[in-house]
Amino acid sequence: MMLKIGVPSKGRLMEKTFDWFGARGVTMRQTGAEREYSGTVEGVAGVELVLLSAGEIPRELSAGRIHLGVTGSDLVREKLADWSAQVAELAALGFGHADLIIAVPTGWADVDTLDDLDAVAAQFRRTHGHRLRIATKYHRLVREFLTQNGVADYQLVDSQGATEGTVKNLTAEAVADITSSGETLRANHLKILSDGLIHSSQAMLFAARRAEWDAPTRSTLQALLTRLGLADAAPSVLDRL
Repeated sequence: MMLKIGVPSKGRLMEKTFDWFGARGVTMRQTGAEREYSGTVEGVAGVELVLLSAGEIPRELSAGRIHLGVTGSDLVREKLADWSAQVAELAALGFGHADLIIAVPTGWADVDTLDDLDAVAAQFRRTHGHRLRIATKYHRLVREFLTQNGVADYQLVDSQGATEGTVKNLTAEAVADITSSGETLRANHLKILSDGLIHSSQAMLFAARRAEWDAPTRSTLQALLTRLGLADAAPSVLDRL
């Protein structure tokens, strides 16, 4: 059986992933037309490249249809309930950095913390008769974070597009979104709460616990981790699969 590794199928994540593996002696190439999503791996025998969208990779890892996958730590935590029981983190790849944060309008001068947000949310509900809306596409992570920090009287509204624009467009009062530089937030007159960091994300190499880890694929994983300079982690990783 071939060891299947899922990699983002386009854009900078694919390029950075190819560069990261290439710098460690494992060459990945996309083959055929750009939309065929097939590729090759050289440098370690028995490895098959599967090109997927970054958002699909957590699902394929969870199902055990791929053995390894490269995707953002935010996506794994958002899409997989009890994620650590389904995948094991093998390595942080050092790119794709972004923070998932809570942001509110800059005009809310007295709102700087989650406690402030909770107070404003309670007042908002008393005044308007409905809950303060927070636009996001990270429902699981945001809900867990706000619950842990005692924020109530809010509702999450789904945003799959330009989340930062929802406050200006009057479809939300606050946002929870990924940011790297904060420029888009500032351009939309939003500020990050001082304790509003939900998760610092980056690209990670994950292993699927539910994949079929027979003797040949375990041997291939050992060889791949050794080639990648992760040999010290290999025994503990294999024990956890």
